[in-house]
Amino acid sequence: MTSDTDIAAKSSKSVAGTKAIDRALYVLSSFVATPEQGITEIAAHADLSPSTVHRIVQALVQSGYLEQSAETDRYHLGHAAHVLGQSARESWGYDRALPILERIGSLTGESVNMGIADGNEVVVLLRVESVQPLRFDQPAGSRISMHCSSMGKTLLAFSNEPLPELSYNQITPTSITTEADFIKELAKTKKRGYAIDKQESIPGVSCVAAPVLDAEGTAVAAIAVQGPTVRMTRERIAAISDQVITAANEIRDTLGLDKLSNVSG
Repeated sequence: MTSDTDIAAKSSKSVAGTKAIDRALYVLSSFVATPEQGITEIAAHADLSPSTVHRIVQALVQSGYLEQSAETDRYHLGHAAHVLGQSARESWGYDRALPILERIGSLTGESVNMGIADGNEVVVLLRVESVQPLRFDQPAGSRISMHCSSMGKTLLAFSNEPLPELSYNQITPTSITTEADFIKELAKTKKRGYAIDKQESIPGVSCVAAPVLDAEGTAVAAIAVQGPTVRMTRERIAAISDQVITAANEIRDTLGLDKLSNVSG
């Protein structure tokens, strides 16, 4: 017969185990925003003590989810984390979009991203880097605020959900800082079929994005072409927008999102 003491002990162990898993996940998630970190930085991001973080990091290194640089002694995501991420993308089917992104990258000579919404941020799933010496790199896993991102604007403009509460922080001098102005921007995006980011999140970088729509016309993802503003002029953005919209529609067809049966399950 199991005593109340035994049950309490098992419950305590269960809670402790859950807490340990939560802490490990906090540590891993901190590498999305900061790809390489030391123990002190990880502790600050995860709001844990350095000694606790050190124990967690050592366990993650042993399991291959983190690796330590021999040159800097700092940590970055390991092979196991990359394999897990790759498996997730394959299970969603988004990897099938990569050849289309590569073609747009080749046609425009600029970097190309594909992202999805996660709360009030856009998460970059796929990335094709520009071959230009002057470029901006945004690796897969990067997170971008919705209100200052062409992909974020696109995802919200073509959403069937109410507009979420956003911070509207002024990240650059051209960032949109009020809900009223942002709503106007979403209306423009919906009307023309694509969104523009003119140095709103990163000075000197401009982007154009289009939605990957399901059969109900809701954006499940977005793709964006981005490059230095000196190359991404108003005229060039207008020209590239047609290519981005075409690519987004190809991705929709490739993923089978144009079929209601696939959306409804």
